[in-house]
Amino acid sequence: MRDITLGQYINGDSIIHRLDPRLKLIVSLLFIVFLFIIKTPVVMTIVFCLILLLYKLIRIPIKMLLVSIKPVLPVILFTSALNMFFVAGNPVLSFGKVSISDRGIIFAFMLSLRIIVLLAGTSLLTYTTTPIQLTGAIESIFSPLHKIGFPVEELAMMMTIALRFIPTLMNETDKTISAQKSRGADMETGNFIQRIKALTPILIPLFISAFRRADELALAMECRCYNSEGKRTKLHELKYGKNDLIAALCSISVILIMSFIDWRMNAAI
Repeated sequence: MRDITLGQYINGDSIIHRLDPRLKLIVSLLFIVFLFIIKTPVVMTIVFCLILLLYKLIRIPIKMLLVSIKPVLPVILFTSALNMFFVAGNPVLSFGKVSISDRGIIFAFMLSLRIIVLLAGTSLLTYTTTPIQLTGAIESIFSPLHKIGFPVEELAMMMTIALRFIPTLMNETDKTISAQKSRGADMETGNFIQRIKALTPILIPLFISAFRRADELALAMECRCYNSEGKRTKLHELKYGKNDLIAALCSISVILIMSFIDWRMNAAI
């Protein structure tokens, strides 16, 4: 559980840390769309190398990326194996009536790398942006929806709280599992049904803890006179600067160049 790094913020003073959170959020959304457009392994590999370079520039250890990939590694391996065996193409390896095709290998590689790059790229948003900055960015981007009565502040607050408490709940789960194991609970033996039943001593304390934390948070917000109605002021107003413009131009240029290269390579196949 402690390997899940989603929602964690890593304190730093890099260029990406200082960028406007609205820009980072918009670029992250464009990056997600861009990843699902790419069709060639070469371009996907180049994008992965660029992401690793960004990690190096902002001094975030590559170990953080490896740790974040570890929980989803079984899903990656399972989906890759399915695609290798069930995508039609020229057979490369045969195991009786089952064969692995060349297209299956390429498709499995693309799928695995796409998930890894998606996880690595979007993790940069939470690694370099505090929950308060994310809240302000979401409120600012969706502020035009106020005209149709959409509760933007409530949406931003809920999303930020949910993102912020993911590491907390994972840590609580890890502590609960360790406590139950110290009391003799067996969660690693038996069939699938028995393992599911063994999770009951974990789920009940976890739900109780989650509801208790939610109640404490609501009480703390009420004590601080939090009210979503009316116009709220901010301690730090978001403003785009020169570095934000340069980062936006660089990001868009990289996306367009990589998209063009991918289109040319895909057309040549």
